[in-house]
Amino acid sequence: MEFPTRCLPAAEGPTAALIEVDDPAPRVGDTVTVTYRLDRTPLAPPPEGALPAPTGRVLLGGAQSGEVAVAPVDGSGAVMRGSFVVTGAGGITLSPGGYALAGAACGVAAPTAPVAARLSAVPRPVMNLRGLALGTSSGEPGARVRITGAGFTPGAAVAVAGRAGAAETADRVTVTADRSGAFAVELAVADRGTTGVVAYEGGAWSAARGARPEAYAVVGPAPAAGSLTMTQAGAAITLGAIGYGGAGGGAGRIGTVAVVDTRGPGAGRWTLRGTLTEFTGADGAPVPGASLSWTPVCGGGCAAGHAGVVGAQGAVLATGEGGRFTVDAAVALRVPAYTPPGAYRASLTLTLS
Repeated sequence: MEFPTRCLPAAEGPTAALIEVDDPAPRVGDTVTVTYRLDRTPLAPPPEGALPAPTGRVLLGGAQSGEVAVAPVDGSGAVMRGSFVVTGAGGITLSPGGYALAGAACGVAAPTAPVAARLSAVPRPVMNLRGLALGTSSGEPGARVRITGAGFTPGAAVAVAGRAGAAETADRVTVTADRSGAFAVELAVADRGTTGVVAYEGGAWSAARGARPEAYAVVGPAPAAGSLTMTQAGAAITLGAIGYGGAGGGAGRIGTVAVVDTRGPGAGRWTLRGTLTEFTGADGAPVPGASLSWTPVCGGGCAAGHAGVVGAQGAVLATGEGGRFTVDAAVALRVPAYTPPGAYRASLTLTLS
């Protein structure tokens, strides 16, 4: 590499030099050693013919800016060495900067210094410490499994889902990791195809942002041929509290329903419906104007019912034909403002036909 040089006291001409790095592909956080060797300068050499020990600098560009101070390696020649820490990933260029030699200060006499060396920095691998544990490794269809996780990003939304091979099943719940990156949640496992459980951040599981799958088996007698059956993971629904004077209520979910239809071709479609009694307090008094609405979700190929109010007249939760399905629904309660404080109950009945 050669570049024009201007020195003070007066001297001008080309400088021939070499800039080398000990690692052309470092990781972020690594220390890179830079060697700057002057082969020829516009300064007259001393009588002995050897260059005195210089000092200088190397300029950084591209993904990282700044400069590297270089100092003599020993007293035998014009070889300087220094180091810098890589702070970001990407391509980094190294160009000659000024140097001091034989009592003179020299600089590059050009708008920009030539690029003498390049390196490509890569991110340092981050160890994935995410993990999960299951309260049990097997259960009947619809059983709720307690799942705990740790090592996730604090405050991140974590998807916990059933898995059949590399594909996810309809069994799924979302939870938020606490300040330590841990969580605890119950997952209703109703899909008989589920063979494991995973937890991950983001839109899909990956080895970088997910916990290693844990094995789980859905066990229990298979439904008899030619039957239409349903099982539900728990029957109680607990809704959030409502501040006095306010209207509306906390959200909740029904227990996941597993529907199995083995009646064969020509049996027709099945329908899963729900009906709801009115809400009453501890004294049996009704809550005028109270209503419960739901938003059905259906997995396995069945059709979810329309979102809306569930009442005594009933509403469709899902319909389908032949096969195995999981049905769920988010529910929300609405009560009039200034409803008297207390606990209120209603009965939601699901009917499969």
